Amino acid sequence: MRQVVSWGASACVGFVRACAVMVVSMLIPAVWAAAVALGIWWGAANPWSWLAPFVLVSVGTLALSRPVCQLVRHLVARWTATAIPAGYRQAGPVTRMSTGYWWNGFGYERTSRDALMDQRWRIRWQDPANWRDLRFTAIVPFIAGLVAALPPAGVAAAVLGLGQPGPVARVAGVLGLVVAVAGAPYAWRPVVPVAVRFLRPSPAMALADRVDELTAQRADTTVAQAAEIRRIERDLHDGAQARLVSLGLSLATAEKLLETDPEQAKALMREARTGAATSLTELRELVRGINPPVLSERGIVDAVRALALDSPLDVTVGADVRLRLDPPIESAVYFGIAELVTNAVKHAHATRARISLALDGTGTGADTGTCLVVEVEDDGRGGAEVRAGGGLAGLRRRLAAFDGTLEITSPAGGPTRVKMAVPCESL
Repeated sequence: MRQVVSWGASACVGFVRACAVMVVSMLIPAVWAAAVALGIWWGAANPWSWLAPFVLVSVGTLALSRPVCQLVRHLVARWTATAIPAGYRQAGPVTRMSTGYWWNGFGYERTSRDALMDQRWRIRWQDPANWRDLRFTAIVPFIAGLVAALPPAGVAAAVLGLGQPGPVARVAGVLGLVVAVAGAPYAWRPVVPVAVRFLRPSPAMALADRVDELTAQRADTTVAQAAEIRRIERDLHDGAQARLVSLGLSLATAEKLLETDPEQAKALMREARTGAATSLTELRELVRGINPPVLSERGIVDAVRALALDSPLDVTVGADVRLRLDPPIESAVYFGIAELVTNAVKHAHATRARISLALDGTGTGADTGTCLVVEVEDDGRGGAEVRAGGGLAGLRRRLAAFDGTLEITSPAGGPTRVKMAVPCESL
């Protein structure tokens, strides 16, 4: 009895999936059929009557090829947990140059709107993935679409056959019902190997994307380094340097007043001592901003716990106490966590947060191995998203320098969950 119930449930699920595969894979052929019907209706003998159907086929195929492929990827990932990389070219940053023009990676435009529009169209039409999508939409109807159409066709034959009098019609209806029930659990499955084979990026496309990614990472690293140097120079100039100059003037004045006005000299010495202590504090804060001493001395776990103690939020930290990583990775992860906690206070108005750090043996990206997985969750109002030029976009770029990833789940009303994964080896 259990086997019958299990088979019935599998048949129902398979029938629904087969219908979904049939509709998705046959969407573009339906446009072709509609265009042929339109040409015949206007007059098949007149060659000019086929101009509009030709335009309909061309525009419809180009407009629907990418959405169809993306929908197939989504269905395969949802049904079989098989992730198929899209491999589409991503838009780079649009930068305003010193001349006032905007550079979009292809050319210069007068306004950011024109630069973004030009970039969007160039990427859309020059992406080699377009040919891959067109090839897939031409193949999938015949390999997966026709097979997925068997259960719906069997149900239609069963309804029509059993509804008609006569033994032939009834036999046809019974056969249709058998085909539908027996084929439903399997009819949708051919779409999985077809999608994996024809929708994944080619080696040349993957190599080109990797080159573009490394070029962008190098540019981001250079920009971040220059910005950090400017920040350090500004902090030194406005803080410790100014106090040290004032300290030198106070000591020089005290030296002159030491014989004529000892009390005033002593007061200046006291002020100089206070200024020296303040300068030392500012220098320590500056060094802590570059690389916190607790991070270098005790590792990422204790550094995050110290950060949690200094936060106005009620922060809970769960971590592997044996965790110790390479200094560059520890620094990137630490400042990433600090930025997420700051966002929870400043933007999400959260009251509590949870931070977990652990080593995962499954790896990330194309390679497998050990990776550090960090999850930061807060009870704020949510709505966080990665925006171009924003802090989360910068954090994603900094993690990408280590082949790391950033995943954000932040529905309106909260909670916000951020997951960072960085390939590494524990020391």
